[in-house]
Amino acid sequence: MGEDFTFQNVRFAIQGIANYLKKKYLNKPISIIINYDTRFLSERFAREAAKVLSHCRIKVLFSKRDAPSQALSYEIIKRKAQGGINFTASHNPPEYNGLHLLTEKGAPAPDDITSEIEKEIFNLKQEEGYCPYYPKAEEIEEIDLQPGYLAYIQKKIDFDLIRKSGIKIAVDPLYGASREYLDEILEENGCLVKEIHGYIDPCFGGIVPSCTEENLVELKNLVREYKFNLGIATDADGDRFGIIDEGGVFISPNHIIALLLEYLIERKSWRGDVVRSVATTHLIDRIAENYGLKVHETPVGFKYIADYFIKRKNIILGGEESACLTIKGHLPNKDGILVGLLVAEMIAYRKKSLRAQLEDLFSKYGRRFNSHRNFKITPHTKESLEKLIDNPPPNLNGRKVVSIKKIDGIKLILENGDWCLLRFSGTEPIIRCYAESDSEQKVEEIIKLGFKQISK
Repeated sequence: MGEDFTFQNVRFAIQGIANYLKKKYLNKPISIIINYDTRFLSERFAREAAKVLSHCRIKVLFSKRDAPSQALSYEIIKRKAQGGINFTASHNPPEYNGLHLLTEKGAPAPDDITSEIEKEIFNLKQEEGYCPYYPKAEEIEEIDLQPGYLAYIQKKIDFDLIRKSGIKIAVDPLYGASREYLDEILEENGCLVKEIHGYIDPCFGGIVPSCTEENLVELKNLVREYKFNLGIATDADGDRFGIIDEGGVFISPNHIIALLLEYLIERKSWRGDVVRSVATTHLIDRIAENYGLKVHETPVGFKYIADYFIKRKNIILGGEESACLTIKGHLPNKDGILVGLLVAEMIAYRKKSLRAQLEDLFSKYGRRFNSHRNFKITPHTKESLEKLIDNPPPNLNGRKVVSIKKIDGIKLILENGDWCLLRFSGTEPIIRCYAESDSEQKVEEIIKLGFKQISK
């Protein structure tokens, strides 16, 4: 914020969106819902967007307060709006902000739409005399996103089972938009819950509002000290999750996705296809194979997974390793609140800790661990990765490469199911290296070998 993300650039972007919508919905009424997270200036940026859209005679439904991203998705679908705009940088540091465009399906805008909008923005910047517009007050209406979304979630979860189990749940919204959503629905259903960081702090307590293990130290301590059965965290805009098991043990998103897939198949008898990103654990593939389900692999980015939910009716679960997940019959957008509640339901149903459930999963499908490291892009590493993609190696430190995938960077699949993925980040000037194996030590070794491929 203040460098790239400025009020003037936001005005350009919103006017570009307005121009695109006017062309798409020629001479038809258009309504757009605007939401924002708890970041510094997010609401101000959102109100500036409302000014521009209202001047263009686009009806603006403006959220009364910050709300989770998935609540915006639900409201778009419920009200049959033509889209939504969310001001959030999701799980990124406090000094960043972002503008997320959602389609009329409540899903992240795909590349073909954002490319058209970028053209509109480029053309605007070539014009002289562009200035901010004054709002048309009659085109702006404030709405509350909370009641509709919570009523929608109420139908998705077996709260009776959670309540009767007596499990104790700690909640950490990380100073973000899930406060008075996740905690409130648990309290309203008579569940035992305690919340921390349930208030606005634009600096997020001095941490990055991401549900990684290092950012959940206070939640881990709370779970351990008061002997809670589960800790649930959500990021700044509420669409990603972090899960703490009893004893204050962090459970990786990859393992949560795998556990929930097995649970939904086992308890609800769901059958259909599964979607995961190229960076997500192949434990999902082993579970799917056991039940005769097909797995679709996408580039990194939830918009690709959302597209499957929109175009196909047989997808039962879609997720990626960066703590993103949705399920059949839900929204075509990731939902950290839903995941946390499903995990609570799963613990109540199986009457086992997550670690015990994970050991059961490993005994059935084999141990799988997945991690990644980030490396700064230099001219040398950039060129090396581009060459590696064009000319993949036949082996990795003597281990035969049995399969190669290039849907996002390059993924080298080795004998016995281990793999290494190298890709350029879509949001930062870094190269990400992912790996999977049957032990955390082997994962680190594969990551080192992967980095060696682009640094030699």
